[in-house]
Amino acid sequence: MLLKKLFRTLWQYKAQFISMVIMVALGVGVFLGFNVEWYSLEVNTKEIYDATGFADYRIYSDKGFSPEDLDAVKAIEGVDDATRFLSLNVSVKDDTDTLALTVSENMNVSGVLVMQGEPYSAEDPDGFWLSDSYAAANGIAVGDPLTLSYQTITISGTVKGLVKSSEYLICLPDSTQMMPDYSSYGFVYISPAMLDRSIPVLYKAMIGSLYHQINVKSSLDKAAFVEAADKALGSTRLILSKDETVSWAEAQGEVNEGKTMASILPVLFLAIAILTMVTTMHRICASEKTQIGTFKALGFKDRRILVHYSAYALIIGLLGTILGIGIGYGLGWFIMNPDGAMATYIDMPSWTLRAPGFTWLVIIGINVFLMFIGFLSVRKMLQGTAADALRPYSPKRMKHLRFEETKRFKRLGFGTKWNLRDCVRHKARGLMTLFGIVGCMVLLVGGLGMKDTMDAFLDVFYEKAINYTTRVNLDADNMTPEEGKKLAESLDGDWAASRAIQIGDRGYSLEIYSITRDKVRFADEDMKMIPLTDDGVYICSRIAREYHLKKGDELSFSPYDSSEHYTVPVAGVLDSMTEGIVMTDTFADKTGIDYTVGSVFTDAAEIPEDARILNRQSKQSIMDSFDVFMDLMNKMIWLLVIAAVILGIVVLYNLGVMSYTERYREMATLKVVGFKDSKIGRLLISQNLWLTVLGILIGIPVGVGVLQYLLTALASEYELKLVLGLPTWLVSILLTFGVSLAVGLMVARKNRHIDMVAALKTAE
Repeated sequence: MLLKKLFRTLWQYKAQFISMVIMVALGVGVFLGFNVEWYSLEVNTKEIYDATGFADYRIYSDKGFSPEDLDAVKAIEGVDDATRFLSLNVSVKDDTDTLALTVSENMNVSGVLVMQGEPYSAEDPDGFWLSDSYAAANGIAVGDPLTLSYQTITISGTVKGLVKSSEYLICLPDSTQMMPDYSSYGFVYISPAMLDRSIPVLYKAMIGSLYHQINVKSSLDKAAFVEAADKALGSTRLILSKDETVSWAEAQGEVNEGKTMASILPVLFLAIAILTMVTTMHRICASEKTQIGTFKALGFKDRRILVHYSAYALIIGLLGTILGIGIGYGLGWFIMNPDGAMATYIDMPSWTLRAPGFTWLVIIGINVFLMFIGFLSVRKMLQGTAADALRPYSPKRMKHLRFEETKRFKRLGFGTKWNLRDCVRHKARGLMTLFGIVGCMVLLVGGLGMKDTMDAFLDVFYEKAINYTTRVNLDADNMTPEEGKKLAESLDGDWAASRAIQIGDRGYSLEIYSITRDKVRFADEDMKMIPLTDDGVYICSRIAREYHLKKGDELSFSPYDSSEHYTVPVAGVLDSMTEGIVMTDTFADKTGIDYTVGSVFTDAAEIPEDARILNRQSKQSIMDSFDVFMDLMNKMIWLLVIAAVILGIVVLYNLGVMSYTERYREMATLKVVGFKDSKIGRLLISQNLWLTVLGILIGIPVGVGVLQYLLTALASEYELKLVLGLPTWLVSILLTFGVSLAVGLMVARKNRHIDMVAALKTAE
């Protein structure tokens, strides 16, 4: 009998049950999906790091490293393994593409994972092991010939294998590009034997060691390793930990961002789901009070009645959880699949979805808690004797409040008074409605505001700051500063030089610019373009925050591979893509800092062939990579907008139906005394709209605060400044208001079906 009663009650309150199942499914789905995303990324990246021997430290030197230097590093106590390493951007013959030519003498450190073709051989004299993503984007297969060029050197061979490498997990040519573009840039490994065969003897004699990097596997912390390495090598070198490399820092940044998102959005959905369950189960149990009393009068024990009604909450939890698990893995797969959003950024071999163990404990806990809510709701109705339980539920009597005695309240219309009293009488329902609207606004303002912020960021840094057509990268190691300046003059362009420096115990980039043709511009902390002056250095916002510096303070730094130490004034603080300091060539000359021109920024239609030119990078190619990034972001924004609309509809409809049920007798009374359906409908809608307006007013600052927190926690490396355009405000407000109005109209239509006789003859 109770089983039949269970299904009849589920059907009777189907609107509330369906809405609660949807809310639980959304809460569990968003919670599981965000945790699946970051945990899958963490596990899958760890697999490729381990499989390819991702280095813990990288030691750099402009002069290169000898085999003796490598032996000295390997002899350091705490060093597990090391290799001399080469990574050099070269051109693809008869093409504008660029590849990072890579050699690792010891493939146990910074090696490759062969996806297709022959295993890597250190003795192969003419084999290329090419990035499989670059090969796929350019239609290259195993067995195809490939020719690379670097200055006057040509390297020819055959593609022997297609590979992935943790060193190029995020494959970017430089810091100006935010997203990989495998159609124009990738990486290729060759053997030390092929490198030795391809480099002319005269060139080797001229430049010394080709290996300007030693990659090290070590469990030492950075301070201990730097001290030991400097002592072993006899001088201070630029040493970067894996935390300071793009392939580790950006991937782990995505993991941390996922953890942060998993601690914000799911909490919102789960909180609304649980609060909805509390209010709805209480209302359903109150409506079923007479049935509960009947069971008690017929001799059913309290325990059996409790189990029966608690089963409603359990069914809701289980159905919502099953749907939520599907939504969670669907959301995770949307982000984490070989053709999905994350794959455009991170080049991993495995895209297996995994969920952290604690998520299952939380999901079990949610179901237990939901059942406990149902248990408490029923237990309250079972208090007292069977006669007490048989009496219909009546809300607590309301006393007149002080504001009801004021002249201003008495001047209000009947509908306003009625709705105000109802809000005071049913505070939980009103607060839940408010909470749902605020949540809807937070999602809309956060999602659309992120798009406005990114649009402003791209406009400043890539439309205004990049004022050139082509960036020409030069072979700075094999030319004098004067030659670089003359080449820049011949291309009618501005130029820049770069040096690695140390501030405290961390490595940064020093950029030296000569800007006479307005090809490169810089933005201050207010995102406004400013000219560089010759009276100091300009530091990025991150350095300013980390070292507590401001304009007028002094900054000390030391160039690597040099015994010099400089203390310079800070001329200003910049918002920039790179983490470093900037100065003019005039100030560099005045300070006595050595440099060699490394890049030229020009609008020249044709770039002449010159052995000193390494490669060219067009502004358009940079912008094309942003199109991929923005497409990815737009998909995420649409997800947030859809989630906001679903959240608003489900919460408002559920609470609207609850409001209709609670006021059923009152509306029947109004119909008896002559109120028309349209008038009663307006009374129902007006309360919803009041709460919507209040929710919007609260949701706007909360949404802005959440977005600012996300920008600080998730995108601090880009130094984003919060921007919210007028369309974002209008869309967020109008969409939230529209959802509320639409749901209100749906609920208001129900008053046409009120049975006045049945409603009014029930006992109070």
